[in-house]
Amino acid sequence: MTDALKRLSDEGVAIWLDDLSRKRITSGNLAELIDQQHVVGVTTNPSIFQKAISHGDGYEQQLTNLATRKVTVDEAIRMITTADVRDAADILRPVFDATDGQDGRVSIEVDPRLAHHTDATIAEAKQLAWLVDRPNTLIKIPATKAGLPAITEVIGKGISVNVTLIFSLERYREVMDAYLAGLEKAKAAGLDLSRIHSVASFFVSRVDSEIDKRLDALGTDEAKALKGKAALANARLAYQAYEEVFSSDRWAALDKAQANKQRPLWASTGVKDPAYKDTLYVDDLVAPGTVNTMPEATLEATADHGQITGNTIAGTYEQAQAELDAVEKLGISYDDVVQLLEDEGVEKFEASWIDLLNSTEAELKRLAPSEG
Repeated sequence: MTDALKRLSDEGVAIWLDDLSRKRITSGNLAELIDQQHVVGVTTNPSIFQKAISHGDGYEQQLTNLATRKVTVDEAIRMITTADVRDAADILRPVFDATDGQDGRVSIEVDPRLAHHTDATIAEAKQLAWLVDRPNTLIKIPATKAGLPAITEVIGKGISVNVTLIFSLERYREVMDAYLAGLEKAKAAGLDLSRIHSVASFFVSRVDSEIDKRLDALGTDEAKALKGKAALANARLAYQAYEEVFSSDRWAALDKAQANKQRPLWASTGVKDPAYKDTLYVDDLVAPGTVNTMPEATLEATADHGQITGNTIAGTYEQAQAELDAVEKLGISYDDVVQLLEDEGVEKFEASWIDLLNSTEAELKRLAPSEG
């Protein structure tokens, strides 16, 4: 069952699970995935926590304790989510130690309502790093305009970061620049750069979902022929940008100081369109030094019938650029699509967070001890 996942791992792709719940931790499932399915990291987001906590498995006792203490709903959410991340980090600690800090990491996101507030994002990131208190944590900061200086500041303080919600090639280059600027600040402050890690989460499937919808609206044969190509093209050109930045003179100076490259992480790799093979965004995005964070269904599909045939990004840049250019020539604006996706991404995470707040508040009220 795990041959395809082993091949993927052997090609230099770190396999991370895009899901976390207390039940997954306490049942031994996470440890099993690490042992048997080559999983070496975990990512979370507000939607994942909202789903896990609203289903309630394993949270009742902690919620009861929090209700008894009369904590605010915001504090309750942080206590619950950081507990899960801390426990998952402990399970992954042997991987972290074995890979010298490269993998074995668990991501936790700053409050998505802070996505457009730089100073608040920095303060929240520092607080989360302190609360979880595990060296193998990544603090997730969205790649909004306000997020970019926050990334620099947080990296500059020696806190490892997962930059999330990257859709555009231009923004991705800005993210890498923010990371390098952060490393330069950390170096100037005398910090050990070898201990600072980062990934840049470049979202994949949502690009196809939005562009395919616009291609369908055009309805021409030319438009239909381009369906299912934009997301892979976009991600492959992102890898080209990664190769350029991390072979630059600026990087060479940091490399000498034992800095770590910021790895591209393929996010949103679950296929949305049933017309496409369910392992599309795994099989066709294989390259060394990358991370692929998969929902469990995609992980299982890859284990069962993934087709890992070596590096599927090398040599594709010219074709990828031609495909994005062809979409643009049909009147579909790349800039418009990626900005819409970023805006929607922030809004969706914020909506999930508010749903989480509301459902947790209701539970705290239900479990609160009666007065007297």
